Amino acid sequence: MNPRELLAIVIFVVTYLLISGRRLKILPLNRPAAALLGAVLMVATGVLTPDEAYAAVDYNTLVLLLGMMLICAYLNLAGFFEWAADWVLRVARTPAQLLFYLTLTSGTLSALLVNDTICLMLAPLVVAVMVRGRLPLLPYLLSLAMSANTGSVATLVGNPQNVIIGQLSGMPFLLFAVRLAPVAVVGLTIQYTLLRLGFRRVLATAVIHRTPTSCRRPDGRLLAMSLGVLAAVFAGFIAGLHLAWTALAGGTLLMVIARRDTHEVLKLVDWHLLVFFAALFVVVEGLNGTGLTGKLHAQCSPLFGASVPTQAWNLAWFSMAGSNIFSNVPFVLVAGKWIGRFADPTLMWQVMALATTFAGNLTLLGSVANIIVVEQARGHCEVGFWDYAKFGIPVALLTTAAGLAVLLALH
Repeated sequence: MNPRELLAIVIFVVTYLLISGRRLKILPLNRPAAALLGAVLMVATGVLTPDEAYAAVDYNTLVLLLGMMLICAYLNLAGFFEWAADWVLRVARTPAQLLFYLTLTSGTLSALLVNDTICLMLAPLVVAVMVRGRLPLLPYLLSLAMSANTGSVATLVGNPQNVIIGQLSGMPFLLFAVRLAPVAVVGLTIQYTLLRLGFRRVLATAVIHRTPTSCRRPDGRLLAMSLGVLAAVFAGFIAGLHLAWTALAGGTLLMVIARRDTHEVLKLVDWHLLVFFAALFVVVEGLNGTGLTGKLHAQCSPLFGASVPTQAWNLAWFSMAGSNIFSNVPFVLVAGKWIGRFADPTLMWQVMALATTFAGNLTLLGSVANIIVVEQARGHCEVGFWDYAKFGIPVALLTTAAGLAVLLALH
């Protein structure tokens, strides 16, 4: 191993530790800042040239995320998410029904928009709704976070790792949705059943206290335009148009026709996530240049087996473990280089999407969506690691097993 390769590995490991761990007192960096530090070090130490660093960034991924975030921002300004949260409370007659409707709402919206964004928009509203209704927060917080993870597997724009998988694989949007949407339905059903049984005593004794709502009326004009553009964008996805530029065209169209201050809209875009992805592409490219990922695949490939079903099952559990050890986005960027060597690459991309998504439900730190929900509830409900894990572990394992069985049956 030459000094350049050793430097690349050291920088990647340090970057990963900063991304996956808590902020250090001596180096208080969040995830985007840690990734940016890693990217700069890759160039500053000569592992990558500036041109190689620019070439490493997948701009289609960033453009797709930006376009969907813009549409989501206009839905937020229109009052859509407040209306949706209030609608759930009004329609549900019992606490158990409320859990079901919240699962359905969170799962569906996360399939249409990026799950982290859905949690960011819905979490404070759900907390307010449950506090107003004098309901126990824990089952509903778990439902919101887990449903956002589970439902997001249905489409290529449901979560960040699916966005990357869509760009790396070139898979048609409709093909992915046809295969993974049934998996999402099965996963949401299992998740709801486990939470319903696990909290049966709490839900049986809880009572929804109806109080006058303070929810602002949605902006009907802006809401109609936003939903219309979102429908048109998805029609473009299904028709096979370029995912990234179709999404960005939709977001830009709203900026033109909505007649709202665009500064207000752009403030709602999660620029931190875009910086994180851009920097992470550079860091992973530096590692790939060492040839280490190829050597790892050569060591691991015998473990996956030879037949398609065996490879699918083994890749699923390997991806679940890798996503919780390395975090799902870095894992997909590294392990995605191996998919072309499997017996059925198209199926294996779908398996990776399934496993890395459902792996987010395993522990509290398994996905950003979980952390967003828990942080938004601070002061009202403290969710401990084991409070989450005793439901998250069975949910993750059972949904992965059942989802993979469905995926193989459809294949």
